Amino acid sequence: MPTLTRKEVEEIAMLARLHLEEPELASMEQELGAILEHFSSIASVNTEGVPPMTHAVPIDLPLRADVAMPSMDVADALKAVPKRDGDLIVVPSIIPGGER
Repeated sequence: MPTLTRKEVEEIAMLARLHLEEPELASMEQELGAILEHFSSIASVNTEGVPPMTHAVPIDLPLRADVAMPSMDVADALKAVPKRDGDLIVVPSIIPGGER
């Protein structure tokens, strides 16, 4: 069974921005190890001669014609905007120190 170390589980949790308590870390070691084991069993299946596919069911995806059309009028586009500065939409800052 592919296993993960405690350090690897902590790293994965950090990358996923998850705070895991000690019991959760132990549980994740087992659960993620089981997932990796499942993937390794899938990877061992012989797929020689199986054509690649993008969808499990054959499906036709017709594309519409790419036709240039007039843009929406600026005044119409800005009708429902809660805060604006001229023709610009003002949104809350998410970068520290960028408040106005």
